Amino acid sequence: MQQYFITGTDTEVGKTYVTQKLLLAANTVGLSTLGYKPIAAGCERRGDEWVNEDALALQQASSIKVDLHEINPIALPPPIAPHIAAAEHNQTITTNAIVTGLQQLHRYQPEVVLMEGAGGWRLPINRSEYLSDVVKQLELPVIVVVGMRLGCINHALLTIEAIKRDGLSIKGWIANRIDTEMLRYQENLTTLKQRISEPLLAEIPFSTEIDLATLGQIFR
Repeated sequence: MQQYFITGTDTEVGKTYVTQKLLLAANTVGLSTLGYKPIAAGCERRGDEWVNEDALALQQASSIKVDLHEINPIALPPPIAPHIAAAEHNQTITTNAIVTGLQQLHRYQPEVVLMEGAGGWRLPINRSEYLSDVVKQLELPVIVVVGMRLGCINHALLTIEAIKRDGLSIKGWIANRIDTEMLRYQENLTTLKQRISEPLLAEIPFSTEIDLATLGQIFR
């Protein structure tokens, strides 16, 4: 089983979009997959459950079909920082709940599991812990999604520095072009490639289809 934690350089940098594409790419090369988004803030009520669109995208992209609550066990209504949303609803997010949710997915015996974070690397989940603490406990290798926009160099380098300081390995990073009007895109990309020792796994273009079979080689 291959397991990776997908983090981003900030919120709204396309973590879900990239995770979805990675799941589809792994499917394309014949691997069974499950996406896992343990925490989602910003959900709407549908019947008896809270539904998050990002979690739904991961469920649909996974080759193994499981209930949405298994993909996203912690679903919080307001689209705000999860620890604040949980407190407003008299809930406490625990590392145990996140770890248990991942372990329950293991019974389906997926060949690839992608656990998507929320926000950036140092996301608080309660008064004293961060989501990065869970990744450290699980010793998951990390894939970093760099949202290509002004300021991405600083955000990327600081994120990677923090992951390494936490003692975790980095599988590589993905450049996700979220701003089509970004000035000097290639120059920024070159700077990142020069300063990040881990490999650039892929460039994800804006609103353009990518070769899933090529992307799937990440898992080979």
